[in-house]
Amino acid sequence: MGRLLNQIKEPNDIKRISPKLYPVLAEEIRDFLLNNVSQTGGHLASNLGAVEITMALHICLRFPEDKVVYDVGHQSYVHKILTGRKDEFSTLRQKDGLCGFPKRSESECDVFGTGHSSTSISAALGLAVARDLEQKDNTVVAVIGDGALSGGMAYEALNNLSILRKEKKNMIIILNDNKMSISENVGGMSRYLNDLRSRKSYSEFKENVESALNNIPGVGKSVARTLKKSKDSIKQLFIPGMLFENMGITYYGLVNGHDIYELIHVINRAKQHEGPILIHAITRKGMGYKNAEKNPEKFHGIGPFDRESGELLAKKTKKTYTDVFADSLVALAKNNKKIVAITAAMPSGTGLKSFKKYYPKRFFDVGIAEEHAVTFAAGLAAQGMHPVFAVYSSFLQRAYDQMIHDVALQNLPVMFAVDRAGLVGNDGETHQGIFDLSYLSSIPNMVIMSPKHKWELADMVRFGISYDGPIAIRYPRGSACDVCPEFRSPIEYGKSEILYEESDIAIIFVGHMFEEALKVREDLKEKGYDCSLINARFIKPLDAKMLDRLTKKHRLIVTIEENVKSGGFGEHVSEYLMRTGADVRVQILALPDDYVEHGNVDVLRKETGLDVESMTAQICKMYETM
Repeated sequence: MGRLLNQIKEPNDIKRISPKLYPVLAEEIRDFLLNNVSQTGGHLASNLGAVEITMALHICLRFPEDKVVYDVGHQSYVHKILTGRKDEFSTLRQKDGLCGFPKRSESECDVFGTGHSSTSISAALGLAVARDLEQKDNTVVAVIGDGALSGGMAYEALNNLSILRKEKKNMIIILNDNKMSISENVGGMSRYLNDLRSRKSYSEFKENVESALNNIPGVGKSVARTLKKSKDSIKQLFIPGMLFENMGITYYGLVNGHDIYELIHVINRAKQHEGPILIHAITRKGMGYKNAEKNPEKFHGIGPFDRESGELLAKKTKKTYTDVFADSLVALAKNNKKIVAITAAMPSGTGLKSFKKYYPKRFFDVGIAEEHAVTFAAGLAAQGMHPVFAVYSSFLQRAYDQMIHDVALQNLPVMFAVDRAGLVGNDGETHQGIFDLSYLSSIPNMVIMSPKHKWELADMVRFGISYDGPIAIRYPRGSACDVCPEFRSPIEYGKSEILYEESDIAIIFVGHMFEEALKVREDLKEKGYDCSLINARFIKPLDAKMLDRLTKKHRLIVTIEENVKSGGFGEHVSEYLMRTGADVRVQILALPDDYVEHGNVDVLRKETGLDVESMTAQICKMYETM
């Protein structure tokens, strides 16, 4: 660890560092990040790019009195280091270790928890208004990237900032502009920011004009004052299209986001400003590490890697569920010109880069705009297209109303490819895909499927494209299951699949819990129990005929799903059997109705009782008490 960084043990310790040594400290922080993240994995490129911005904030502000909200939170590692948590970085994203995102329970310097995009300005505005109501004078800052600024919620917040302008109250927005979110930015805001980058600094221009006017003998100062008060002010006369200023937000830019001294100067000036102010800082994602600068997308979120080469230590050996989905969709689109693919700023993460390569005119990246993506898909479907929206489970939550109002109510054929379903592990509470079965199954007309292995996912994609209504296929992160290819009976609407049929105990599993369910059955067989094994396939509609059939030969029906219990598959099975008066016990093995913290998936399953050993023990205990 660097000698300067070693001096930072608590919040505000950075203020003890001599200003002339700030660039040295920045180098030490980058070296620290590389050493640690190369071992633990994590969000690297975004943090390397935000070193100087975060340092400047900690030099200019006082924590925890002053408040900073980091949008998404990918870039919060430096903040954690400077608030006394650097010694915990060996535990980053591990069970009971340091969270990869801001987390209120972790430190009072994490004033607001984040993980999803475009929330920072809204949250910071709430903090600022609360501050003013309590007649406090602390500084509130929102740090948001140019990608996150494309999200609709950010514009709702910008529009509402008039609250502060009317009262002449302060709030600072730092736009960390690195020309990227996770992937290359798209849309009108991206083009607007590109235009701003190509212009001379507005702030510098305005100051130069005002200075020149003030130096004109006799009339100069009067003219400057008149222009300031005029509706058509300097910015309107000379800088057309100043979006932020036209919304009542003072714009200050462009600022070199890697010049620590310029940043300190600008932030200190912004603290004295009356009303909301946006500082437009230009940064480079992956700054200081050539591998990340060349390939920021790869190093956005990365597993353990070799620092010298930048290569992952664990090589990918099998196709992922995402790969299987993407390959299947590309193959189907060759002969079906009505298939179109949609992503919300995640072409790589969802596998749709390959679709874009082969069918660029039928590929649409709408930016960080899940709500728009769903309604856009509905519009396409209403005109006879067959849209496929590929999205992470936790991000689809944002578009719940649109799924109900715009898709399902009209029974439109939109296919939702719900990636990262179930436990995702190290990204933690904000990214676990453990609610989709609950929120999707509550929507009338929605069909929900989940594959047990890679071959079944390919079959489900084909079925989904042929289905004339809203349908969701949920599958997990990581390598696709490639065992038991013999279990691949044709998919029929609403029908489950019997893999083994015996008596006494029947296990019905959902999707990727297949391998665990297989092992549980084997363990039960070794203990002398008869056990049937059924692949649910369809979470909605329920296979009522199968459930009726199982009640005739079984005393205990067990459901296994990697979703919260409340509103999940098991509860729907239980409700049906209770309603029909079936003489059978139901045991639901699911995640608790709670948020699951970060950690290795295997560790999290054990903790939540969804590992093989725990599930076998729970089933035996239940059966023995019957």
